[in-house]
Amino acid sequence: MKNEIIFLVEESPEGGYQARALGLSIFTQAETLEELKEMMQDAVRCHFEEDDRPALIRLHFVREEVIPA
Repeated sequence: MKNEIIFLVEESPEGGYQARALGLSIFTQAETLEELKEMMQDAVRCHFEEDDRPALIRLHFVREEVIPA
């Protein structure tokens, strides 16, 4: 059992947020960060059996910004 699972969280081009688990086929999206957190918890519960489920979900926020040179 892994102790934690890491999600990369980005703003979605269509609006809202999207999150992808590192090293696993788990992807979810939502309109707000609070909703996204709930969706990630639900996705992790669905992906893992209770005995194999990580104890923690770590969020790594990725933000792209462009500035003039």
